[in-house]
Amino acid sequence: MLFVLSPAKSLDYETPSSVAQPTTPQFVAQSAELIDILKIRSPAEIAELMDLSDPLAALNVARYGVWSQRFTDSNSKPAVLAFNGDVYEGLDAASLGEADLQWAQQHLLILSGLYGVLRPLDRMQPYRLEMGTALDNARGKNLYAFWGDTLARHINERLQSDASPVIVNLASQEYFKAVRPTAGNRWLNAPVVECVFEDWKAGKYKIISFHAKRARGLMARYSITHRLTTPQQLRAFDSEGYGLAAEASDEQRLVFRRKL
Repeated sequence: MLFVLSPAKSLDYETPSSVAQPTTPQFVAQSAELIDILKIRSPAEIAELMDLSDPLAALNVARYGVWSQRFTDSNSKPAVLAFNGDVYEGLDAASLGEADLQWAQQHLLILSGLYGVLRPLDRMQPYRLEMGTALDNARGKNLYAFWGDTLARHINERLQSDASPVIVNLASQEYFKAVRPTAGNRWLNAPVVECVFEDWKAGKYKIISFHAKRARGLMARYSITHRLTTPQQLRAFDSEGYGLAAEASDEQRLVFRRKL
């Protein structure tokens, strides 16, 4: 199985990384193309394009300016340790052992507007570029056009030798659309299992964004530490009070619920 996550807007480049052998992203040439488009934009243009505050736009223009195709310990950090949002707090990669991280390297992918896909230990230079950004490029009007079916084909190749070629979708709709534009899309050769997390509130179960994002990270961590290899094993997920709601689930959509 291959687990697919979204990236995070929040980044942590302050905490030192102890990963012995970080890897290089697999679509550096494409990332460089995007950087060439971004780095000629002014802070005001970036602020409008990405709906950012002036200080955040200026920060990211500076990031684009120093971005390099050469990834080093000083300018980059393993992606799974650099991302710092709700999903990654649930995943808590910093507390995983080396064997866990190496397993994750083989079974987890992070979708990215700039990098396409990142393995957990791929070096990542700081950036802001959401997959839904309407960035004009040589292939079209947005990043979905830029990446086309490249990322889906990459995932298909990754799964060719997998004993259980299944994609577990733990990503947001914005990001998963980059590999499956519509539910009936045939870019992906493998079946997709979507995990949904609901909490009890105001008399009913509903998706609460903060909790659902954290739960995606919890599921990724559970899958890593338990070395899950089949969709059936996902059903035993029980972190932080969640449990499978069998009556609301089917083979393609697993719903986990809890009452706080």
